[in-house]
Amino acid sequence: MLTMNSNYATDVSSAQPYLQRIAEHGFSHVHWCHQWNTDFLYTRPEIDAIAGWLKTYNLKLNGVHGSDGVEKRYLEEVEYQRLAGLELVINRMQFTAELGADVLVMHIPSAPSEPAAAQTFWDRLRRSLDALQPVAERLGIRIAVENGGHDHMASIAPLWDMYPPEFLGLCYDAGHSNIGVDGIIHLDVLRDRLLAMHLHDNDGQSDEHKLPFTGTLDWQRLTEVLARSSYRKGVILEVGMRNTGISDEDQLLDEAYRAAVKLQGMIDRARAAQNA
Repeated sequence: MLTMNSNYATDVSSAQPYLQRIAEHGFSHVHWCHQWNTDFLYTRPEIDAIAGWLKTYNLKLNGVHGSDGVEKRYLEEVEYQRLAGLELVINRMQFTAELGADVLVMHIPSAPSEPAAAQTFWDRLRRSLDALQPVAERLGIRIAVENGGHDHMASIAPLWDMYPPEFLGLCYDAGHSNIGVDGIIHLDVLRDRLLAMHLHDNDGQSDEHKLPFTGTLDWQRLTEVLARSSYRKGVILEVGMRNTGISDEDQLLDEAYRAAVKLQGMIDRARAAQNA
């Protein structure tokens, strides 16, 4: 099960040509990242079209990147915008379930440092997650909270005691964990809450979404931790063309596939060694 992100070239417009190329280059699964940061609502004709493309190209969905929204924001202070944001997230949850996946990745920002503002933030966050939990249970999906830029694991740590793993888990973004911090240590602590991963590389300074093995991330250490985790759905890449220096999509996807195969092999070997 090797997964490529749908938005390796663009986040918007029809995903059909990108799904076709992803399949042609050997990937069996796609991580849906189109419209990941917009207020776009998926309607029946669009869901049906995407389902048809997945069937045509023999691809399966391995998770969906949900949108925090622009004006529809599920953590917004303005109440009507928060409620509209909840509808946006529920739309993505329905999209996820209808297309056969069971994990929705969501961002949660760091809480404010000022105590009163932090309390307001957590109250708002809990109201939104409390509203989403029964929907997730009904649809048979879970929410995976992504570690943000500079690996803000400490900021989201209270969530693990607030909500059960049947509802809330972790999406580990390898690039975010490599920006000025050693996020692999934090992943090891939460390895049994891991529901999804975004694997890509960078220079340790910025979120570049480069191909694995082209930056400074310690992939040997990371794959050893992934092998110890409860996650079993295979490698998920989240690569963007912009910072790779590659302008040809076929070349990018060829190299991405080779990187995914290498990473999966490293995980499998580490798992076998740990079980020996």
